[in-house]
Amino acid sequence: MTTEQVGLGAACAVALVALVVALLAHRRARRAEALVATLAEHVAVPAGPVAQAPPVAESDTAAFVITQVGTPREDDAPPAVRVPVARPIDGRLFTDIVARETVVKAAGWTHGLRRALSPETRNRIRFEVRQETRRAGRGRRAEMKQALREFRARERAAARDDGPGSFGEDVA
Repeated sequence: MTTEQVGLGAACAVALVALVVALLAHRRARRAEALVATLAEHVAVPAGPVAQAPPVAESDTAAFVITQVGTPREDDAPPAVRVPVARPIDGRLFTDIVARETVVKAAGWTHGLRRALSPETRNRIRFEVRQETRRAGRGRRAEMKQALREFRARERAAARDDGPGSFGEDVA
């Protein structure tokens, strides 16, 4: 089997997984929509005498709202300046968005893996590791030589200081 066939097989497997995830997301979105509809029916306030409040004029409440000081109200803003409100999307659009995002991510991963595992990349990494290993070995050898030079220089200086007639360290 060539690497292209392996890559194609991996891409198909990832696409299949993405399709399954998209179908599960679509099913979950449909269930959530049904749950919202049933909850909305249960929460709906009956139109009884308790639920009705006396109408309040807009001019009465606008004077007492402190949070809007210094900012224009949305009613006063021109239509181009108004902040767009998020609108609900249906299950099919949600599934389409999830599926596209999943497929794009899968394609990106596949491309990255194929590029990372290509022979050129592996050879370049192997070459860099070999160069770094050699560089580190040369550095260690240079440090060892320098340490030996310093050690021998200290020994010679100590031997000169002791001299032939002085009593130094007993070697035996």
